[in-house]
Amino acid sequence: MRRPVLTLILLSLLTFFFGLGRPAISDSDEAFYAEASREMVQSGDWLTPHFNYTDRWQKPVLYYWLSAAAYLVSGPTEWAARVWSALAGLGLVLVTWHAGRRFGNAAAWLAGAIVGTCYGYFAMARLALPDLPLAFCITVTIWAVLEQRWVLAGTAAALGFLFKGPVALAVPAIVLVPIWWRERRTFPLRATGLLTAAAVFLVIGLPWYVAMTATHGTAYLDSFFVGDNFERFATDRFNDPRPIWFYGPILAGGMLPWSMYGYLLFRRDGKLTNDEWRLLLWALVPIVFFTISIGKQPRYILPVLPPLAILLARALVSEIEGAVASGGSRKSLSIGTWLTALLYAVLAVLLYRARPIFISVAPWVSTFAIGVIAAAGLAIAGVAASRTWHRLPVVLPASAVVLLLSVQFGALSGIRPEPVEEMAALVQSHRTQGQPVGEYQVFVRNLVYYTRFPQVELFSETAALDFLRRAEPVLLVVGANDLPRLVSVSGVTTRTLGQVRYLDPANIRLRTLLDPLPDQDLETVLLVTNR
Repeated sequence: MRRPVLTLILLSLLTFFFGLGRPAISDSDEAFYAEASREMVQSGDWLTPHFNYTDRWQKPVLYYWLSAAAYLVSGPTEWAARVWSALAGLGLVLVTWHAGRRFGNAAAWLAGAIVGTCYGYFAMARLALPDLPLAFCITVTIWAVLEQRWVLAGTAAALGFLFKGPVALAVPAIVLVPIWWRERRTFPLRATGLLTAAAVFLVIGLPWYVAMTATHGTAYLDSFFVGDNFERFATDRFNDPRPIWFYGPILAGGMLPWSMYGYLLFRRDGKLTNDEWRLLLWALVPIVFFTISIGKQPRYILPVLPPLAILLARALVSEIEGAVASGGSRKSLSIGTWLTALLYAVLAVLLYRARPIFISVAPWVSTFAIGVIAAAGLAIAGVAASRTWHRLPVVLPASAVVLLLSVQFGALSGIRPEPVEEMAALVQSHRTQGQPVGEYQVFVRNLVYYTRFPQVELFSETAALDFLRRAEPVLLVVGANDLPRLVSVSGVTTRTLGQVRYLDPANIRLRTLLDPLPDQDLETVLLVTNR
């Protein structure tokens, strides 16, 4: 038992923790959590989260508490902001391994390795967001109920409730009810167990909500439970409506590079066992639930990856054992392995073509990383060509680690200071008399983390025009493409104080890799003044 756990921990240290603090806090939701945690330490208010020095009611408090505690130890660093996501990734690897032991040690280890090297968890573990900790809590809640460990179930549900609210209860419920209904004669849910879990949940999960309501009144309850939960699920207030097939590509992308073996999930030699039914319901019911919702988001289905990983690992190990027993001939393994090798080759070519837009990485590092990806693809192809299938459980995870780290450090991060840090330095050097600083559609979340003072968030053109027209001197952070129109409409003559070039990772799409256009994909961000 010790060797599998240690190897999975080592693998997770590479994919989730190595270079965790290297990229700057991105202009995404993670900036909310990184900055709100910093302001929590600065203000000493550990009850009400604040972002940009105003109340932030959109999410519960636990991730802020944990990051703020890390800041007290190491200071407000990128590593401290993200470490709890990385720890949640490690926890998911170990829980998946433990839950997968029903299918044998080989399948359990491979399932943990899949979770530790799939792109979805790799990306989320490197962001200061509560979504991966929530996925960990949901996974532990479901597993604990199935194992009749009620104190653990209540604790995990309560922590999930403090990470993101009612979804921490909803997802386990919609998974466990069908499982219980199918197995109700052999899997009774005893009242004493449920009451124990409920009592633990109430003791851990409710006090902060009660304190918030006592401090801010029912307005907080309406804002969070109605606005940020019900309306986010049932309306398009927060997210544009997405097609019914939205989660198909998301799942395929989240499971990369293991997706090439996904067809093995549909190969059946007999009836599903009870354990397989549990995993299938565990994976499918949340997908259906979130497909019904209006406000679909890729992060919502993170909790389905562990059961899918176990099912895929079991199928892959079965195919490998069959191939070894039959002397190497296994068409199903050949298809998936050659497709995986092809995936690596295609990614290497696309990343090579896209090198001009990877401005945060030294060119030689990018070239080296692309070569390493190609070498990993050749290693996988070598297994397929030689039909040495017994090597797959080692070669595939090792190659996945190489791929993920090469993409991260060969394309997305490396050179510091990054553009947002450069812009923060420009702002601080030119803000000599406390001038108001506004952001218009760029660095709208993360600039405050690096400047350490409040900014004016300009979410509309009208707000930006009014800001430029102020009688007092102001500083405006704005894209070079947007400034000419603002100047033309406002009639204000601006003066440029500095600029940075910026590739927003959130805007990288398949088109970006297929047809990289530096003039279009790289944005010039200006710091201007109206005086």
